[in-house]
This record gives sequence, C-alpha cells and structure tokens, in this order.
Amino acid sequence: MKRACLLALVLFVSALAPLSPAPAQEKIAQTNLKVGDVAPDFALPSDKGAVVKLSDYRGKKNVILAFYVLAFTGG
Repeated sequence: MKRACLLALVLFVSALAPLSPAPAQEKIAQTNLKVGDVAPDFALPSDKGAVVKLSDYRGKKNVILAFYVLAFTGG
C-alpha cells in the first residue's frame, strides 16, 4: 500500500513539473524617456497591411497606443 501511494505521489508531482526547462528571462529594454518627452519614431503594420510610422502623424493628429496582451490569439 505504501509503494502504491508513493508511486502515485511521484507520478502526480512529475506531472506538475515542466517538461522542458524554463526559457531564459528576456532582457527588458531600458529607456531614458521621461513624461513629456517626444516618443521615438517606430513603424507598425496597420490592419490593412500597410506600414504606418509614428512620424506620419507627428504634429497632425494625436496618437494613442493600446496594447491588448494575448488579444485575438485564440488562447
């Protein structure tokens, strides 16, 4: 009985353990920007497939960036 309980415990704990080692922690980008600084220029694809640059809107329109982590990923 003790062996069966021990075997069940080992199987349970091994099922909880990750199958592969955890990936190395990604290096977080550092910035010297402060509140009120001009944002650096960047480019991103639009929903229509064109490339849009922040500088395209500088001085013309206000730009708001919204990040939805894992949105539209199905998981």
